[in-house]
Amino acid sequence: MPRALALAEEAAKHGEVPVGAVISDGARIIAEARNQMRALKDPTAHAEVLAIRAACQTLGTERLTGLTLTVTLEPCPMCAAAISHARLARLIYAAADPKSGGIAQGPRLFTHPQCHHVPEVIDGIQAAEAEAQLKAFFAQLRSSSG
Repeated sequence: MPRALALAEEAAKHGEVPVGAVISDGARIIAEARNQMRALKDPTAHAEVLAIRAACQTLGTERLTGLTLTVTLEPCPMCAAAISHARLARLIYAAADPKSGGIAQGPRLFTHPQCHHVPEVIDGIQAAEAEAQLKAFFAQLRSSSG
């Protein structure tokens, strides 16, 4: 989670919502990414999706079985579907996302009968740090626009 939080901070410095993601096989990082929707002009350029794409390219496969995705914010439904399709073994996330989350909030995608694969989910890891990053980012955004 520390690396994911550092990536989230980097995203914020570039004007992106502060979300960072890391895919690992334990101690070794396979891929990492931060939100880049604005920079890439791509609504799918969430940290999780970019990390999944990078890991698949690095490993030369479309399946990430046995790997862990660590992310600073509860994945949205789009990212939850990508996590399922990638067959990630484990999802660890920090802050809950009551507005846009897709795991414990909203559609709870992994409980849906059509969900292809359900990873182990561990939530709340360093949630306070991730929440602080998000609150600071949106406070700054509000103060600069108003």
